[in-house]
Amino acid sequence: MSQSVTPEVRQWIEDQAAAGHPPEGLLQALVQAGWAEDLAAGALESSLHGRSATDLLALAHRRGDAGGSTLVPDLDLSAGLRELDAGDRRVHVVAALQSPRVVVLGGLLSDAECDALVAAARPRLVRSRTVETETGGEALNPDRTSSGMFFNRGETALIQLIEARIALLLRWPVENGEGLQVLNYRAGAEYKPHYDYFDPAEPGTPNLLQRGGQRVATLLMYLNEPERGGGTTFPDAGLEVAPHRGHAVFFSYNQPSAATRTLHGGAPVIAGEKWVATKWLREREFN
Repeated sequence: MSQSVTPEVRQWIEDQAAAGHPPEGLLQALVQAGWAEDLAAGALESSLHGRSATDLLALAHRRGDAGGSTLVPDLDLSAGLRELDAGDRRVHVVAALQSPRVVVLGGLLSDAECDALVAAARPRLVRSRTVETETGGEALNPDRTSSGMFFNRGETALIQLIEARIALLLRWPVENGEGLQVLNYRAGAEYKPHYDYFDPAEPGTPNLLQRGGQRVATLLMYLNEPERGGGTTFPDAGLEVAPHRGHAVFFSYNQPSAATRTLHGGAPVIAGEKWVATKWLREREFN
């Protein structure tokens, strides 16, 4: 990994110190993530500048709260709006929760766009992996039994159109988004409940944050309708969103903490298959 004190690494160090993690623990986490010990020590010294725990806690409060709260994408639901301008089409608000912040959208994608995404993704599918926060890499995970692929950001005219629509709708820059991921769940496949943010306590997180900071929101778009099952569950909210072609579910998380109540999962597909497209949004430009 590149062992330079990037703004993302510096932010991670400040967040962990503000949360009460001692410098020796942060040093160990950086070393486990692949940093040379002397460089890790220098990163800590340059990031903390000798500030006391009180100073760091005040810094965290200025960002929103002691957990490192930050600005996140969101939809404009002021004045009871139930139809939103997405540029080239109107999108309906089907349901919305404040805590956790979950919004179900109707008609984000057309039937033709859903079919085109499936057709383009199908020949590139491989067994899905999950982010390995202990190392900053990826690994197969028995909790996730789908197949998937990633489009590069702006890879095709259709991808560009969808990304621009999402950026306008969520009021978040296109460049802050990861590439669009398409997933296919066969009968019996599922994704057990999990969080999308990168766990600050894991040693591989500083490496993951170098590409754009934390994930702060997720937009999951349904490309078809399985015969049975396959809903998106939010256990902490007692909510399950049924997969409906062209619809989407948006949720945000203003800190990498279970306090956001964004635990979610893909329920097993009982009959048929499920196709979805996922867009993860970062704090800063993703590269």
